[in-house]
Amino acid sequence: MNSPLDRRTLLRGAGAALALPWLEAFAPRRGATPPEAPRRMAVLVMPNGVLPSAWTPIADEQGGYTPSFALEPLGELRSKVSVLTGLANKNSFDGDGHYAKVAPLLTGAHIRRTGGRDLENGVSMDQLAAQQLGGQTRLPSLELGCDPIYPVEDLGYSSVYGGTIAWSAKDRPCSKEIAPRRVFDRLFAAQALAADPARRSVLDVVKADADRLARQLGNRDRDKLAEYLDAVRALELRIDAAARAPHGAIDGAAAPPPGVPADYPTHLALMFDLIELAFATDSTRIVTFLMANEVSGRDFSFVDGCAGNFHEFSHHQDQAEKQEPYRRINRWHVEQFAALLRRLLRERDDGSTLLDSSLVVLASAMSDGNAHSPHDLPVLLAGGGDVPQGRLLAQRRDTPLCGLWLAMLRRFGLDLERFGDAERPLF
Repeated sequence: MNSPLDRRTLLRGAGAALALPWLEAFAPRRGATPPEAPRRMAVLVMPNGVLPSAWTPIADEQGGYTPSFALEPLGELRSKVSVLTGLANKNSFDGDGHYAKVAPLLTGAHIRRTGGRDLENGVSMDQLAAQQLGGQTRLPSLELGCDPIYPVEDLGYSSVYGGTIAWSAKDRPCSKEIAPRRVFDRLFAAQALAADPARRSVLDVVKADADRLARQLGNRDRDKLAEYLDAVRALELRIDAAARAPHGAIDGAAAPPPGVPADYPTHLALMFDLIELAFATDSTRIVTFLMANEVSGRDFSFVDGCAGNFHEFSHHQDQAEKQEPYRRINRWHVEQFAALLRRLLRERDDGSTLLDSSLVVLASAMSDGNAHSPHDLPVLLAGGGDVPQGRLLAQRRDTPLCGLWLAMLRRFGLDLERFGDAERPLF
């Protein structure tokens, strides 16, 4: 091509717009200053805390760590993942149960105890970033989950608190998308297709534009475009297959809404594929993912030795027969986190990987599910740039978790003096 393509080029058709991954054609002309890779963030939250003896790693003399049982799945990624200890969200200390701890996890605010509609929290760190910088992408942010909001209070707190981590205002929780097809359609502006009973593939809709673009590209870009379109179609087919699978009750409650996969590992894998796709196409740079609502009683029979109620395992009362499945479920969550990191490592964005320009967190709102402890929260941090990698970052007891969010927001380009109860960034 004689001139570079605009990074926001879309393949268009009647009822859809397909964003593109990085292509060599996006590179600036020789001699021009290349743009800085965009910053991205993804915050994953797992429910019901962890078993501390299975989670906490052992420090080594170089500032790194020997993985614990739960962290062993990080494997070769350990050099890119830091473990943070000693963090706490002080505004959750006086709230009973689960919901009072997860709702303010990303806000650092004190929530109002209510089972009604008079909710009160704060603006979450992801939404603060989205409000200031989200206009740089087609979607300011993505809020994802796997469970609908069940009408079940927890010690006087609304179920909305237990199923929402992103808040755009103190009284405005962000609705999360739990159906992979709806996320797919948002990424590709395919709502018109969603309303069509005889729905076609999004690739059929943009085929003419894709063929036109391919004729303008060099050989390597043409091959990459073909691989990308094949990957989009494969994901589309997997989403369709998962949505058609038989539906039963999940988490001991009613059957999920249409389009929500009955198989939980499949559901999570699809959501991670969609996060990868969202970042690779620069459709959004901000994602939160509540992997399950708090007090989740999901049956983890797909993990060896974990048949039964997840929430009941978390209240193990020091009984070995409950601790063992609990720690295995903790380990399984780390396996999923590692799987997302590997997805981000295989995707290129100009001369680097997506992980190089991303900050990815796995956290829980409690450190010890048995005691509902808000102290020493389990937190993993992965990413590139100047963030600590492969370290055990041991903080003093009850160091503000908001210091981590402040550090991430500053690296995301926000000029903030404080966030929540943190007056300085963690690093």
